Amino acid sequence: MAELVYDKTGRLVFTKEMKKEEYTILIPMMAKIHFNILKNVFIHYGYNCVLLDTEGPEIAQVGLKYVHNDTCYPALLVIGQLIHALQSGKYDTEKCALMITQTGGGCRASNYIHLLRKALVKAGFENVPVISLNMSGLEKNSGFSLTLPMIRRLAAGLIYGDLLMALDNQTKPYEVNKGDSAELVQKWVEKLTDVLASGHGFTKKEISEYLDQIACDFSKIKTDHSEPKVKVGIVGEIYVKYSSLGNNDLENFLYEQGCEVNLPGILGFMLFKVDNRLEDYKLYGGSAAKYIVVKKLFDYLIGLEEQLIISMKKYGFRPIGTYAHTKSLVKGMVGYGSKMGEGWLLTGEMLELIETGFENIVCTQPFGCLPNHINGKGMIRPIKMANERANIVAIDYDPGAPKVNQENRIKLMLAVAREQLAAPADKPVGDTKE
Repeated sequence: MAELVYDKTGRLVFTKEMKKEEYTILIPMMAKIHFNILKNVFIHYGYNCVLLDTEGPEIAQVGLKYVHNDTCYPALLVIGQLIHALQSGKYDTEKCALMITQTGGGCRASNYIHLLRKALVKAGFENVPVISLNMSGLEKNSGFSLTLPMIRRLAAGLIYGDLLMALDNQTKPYEVNKGDSAELVQKWVEKLTDVLASGHGFTKKEISEYLDQIACDFSKIKTDHSEPKVKVGIVGEIYVKYSSLGNNDLENFLYEQGCEVNLPGILGFMLFKVDNRLEDYKLYGGSAAKYIVVKKLFDYLIGLEEQLIISMKKYGFRPIGTYAHTKSLVKGMVGYGSKMGEGWLLTGEMLELIETGFENIVCTQPFGCLPNHINGKGMIRPIKMANERANIVAIDYDPGAPKVNQENRIKLMLAVAREQLAAPADKPVGDTKE
């Protein structure tokens, strides 16, 4: 077993020796398609990673045992899933490490890593190191580093994940042969893993080519659009928005209810976070050199967004909205200084969904998430005043929130949506009440 090394603050470090000994690195699940691609990128760079797909009420119960119940629901689930895995007996806990993102922002999510370490001590796993996945230099480990080639592969993986998720959601409700879309998603996840591992698939030209190939493949799936579907958008706090564990498999529930789902991609959130650094510089000043570097990153991501949109349009799919347009929609409704958590982006995504025909929206929010309640639930009334066909339901996710209550409230929203679908466009019917 590798020697345990601590830094000056007493933090247990993930060392080069641990990497050489192939410590198993456990990663909590969020967006299934994206995270499977990202996990495989880490594996390519020599990290023995396992993406946890465990679900069930016991995950939250483990989280509640080791994390205070006033803490965010996503923290309870992420920490619960990691400790549940360590307690499962499937892994050698003497050769295990955990990986978790760390943003450094004002949201409580920045403290998840510290809550996790505290929970590990309480659970008897104080010798399990935690790797901080961040681009801010918050924590460093000699055995793990984000290199530029790795970052480019990870960025490409997220773009591919966004496209696969969007095309799956646009195709699955209408496919003639059930399962075609899911099968194609799996095929491309495996293919992209091989492509990225071979040293390809992450230059702009290659990304453009593979985006085209993916969209072309999905366009060949036989579909039947004769029966109109209720169109439902999903927004909210990033974890419960994408995690089936966090939102009780919301996407699949809506699909089973006969809906077409629109789930905005992770690229928009990435652009939002990078853009916030640029806005900070404009408001408060700072290092001009740092601004130039951040601006280059922002422009690079905008370039990827443009390629994604081109491929979707080329093969007849509804393209994602541009970040610039989403940002323009909130002007006069929410200030750009509202940027903790999902900030104004959450409001912008709702406005964009409504603009593109997805006026039925489920706003997923962890109970007590202040940024989410302000920019999500708090903005429902002004959004409805601006568009009377907006049909939005805010759903709280919490260990004590019964799944049946959540689904019944969503079904009420869907009942209104079905009436809207049958009614003339200029005659909105009653909506769900908050």
